[in-house]
Amino acid sequence: LKPAAHALFKKLKDEELELLVQVVESRGAWESGCVLAPRGDPRGVKQGLPPQVLLCRLFRWPDLHQSHELKHLCYCAGGQGACGDLAVLCCNPHHFSRLAVPAEPLGQKQRLEGTEHENQGMEPADTPSRRKRLRHGMRGSCWGSSLCSPLPDTSLSWSTVKDGCWCKLAYWEYRTRVGRLYAVHEASVNVFCELPWGSGFCLAQLPAAYRSCAVRRARGKIGRGLLLSQEPGGVWAYNRSEHPIFVSSPTLSPPGACGLTVLKVLPGYSAKVFDYEWAGGREGWQLPGEGPCDPHSIRISFAKGWGPCYSRQFITSCPCWLEVLLNQPR
Repeated sequence: LKPAAHALFKKLKDEELELLVQVVESRGAWESGCVLAPRGDPRGVKQGLPPQVLLCRLFRWPDLHQSHELKHLCYCAGGQGACGDLAVLCCNPHHFSRLAVPAEPLGQKQRLEGTEHENQGMEPADTPSRRKRLRHGMRGSCWGSSLCSPLPDTSLSWSTVKDGCWCKLAYWEYRTRVGRLYAVHEASVNVFCELPWGSGFCLAQLPAAYRSCAVRRARGKIGRGLLLSQEPGGVWAYNRSEHPIFVSSPTLSPPGACGLTVLKVLPGYSAKVFDYEWAGGREGWQLPGEGPCDPHSIRISFAKGWGPCYSRQFITSCPCWLEVLLNQPR
């Protein structure tokens, strides 16, 4: 990649190079500006790599292959000509995430043998089935199902969300909610543990009378946390931490599923975790033997998974987790 990178660096302005150095050295610790590069003719680039793929492969993911494996983050203004100049595009490697794609449904033999595959959580970087799903979205895909935990005394309803915000966030430690609801009015919000990882929902500011050793260990892994963004058609989660997050929502499960899908999102990856169109037909959705499940909420556990592949069957057994209470779009 060295010759191709040097050729690209020669095309960047001095201020763009300086910004790129700061971004790479900080490992994307804050929301930086766009590094704009000329689009040019990809045939003239060594190995045929677009600028954003080249820099993401060089500084973040050596196994990256093609641009359709990437997603612009919501705060990037230089994606798809959004900066107003179709001749340039953003190649800031920390303005991108990789797409977390649900694995294929497991067969009976794989279910008996393949917990290692499920825990890994990701397919090989580039397969025909993966490319097809990336083109057509996550709809219809399936992960290992997890029972929806019965939460009559802990789960909050989306009806508590007032007008004027698109969601409210509730932070839980096991079965105890900590602090007040956090209303989100902007299109995106950062959720993190300790300052100074930016503005947003800082969990360190929430008081708690007592925290077990397990909770303290889990909180120590939250770090930069995650970025939640409301985008056309749904809600996306980007894992900014150095540990996996685990996500469930009614729209991650295929129609007719008997349990909730739990999606493992690795560091640096994004996933569409809620689809407004799918949620439209899930009013009063109830899981057999488990009771009602809020069709307008997302649950996210930090660092610890739950479900059939783990010792924790329900999210209330996870030490640190987040409930996202969505307001219905008008």
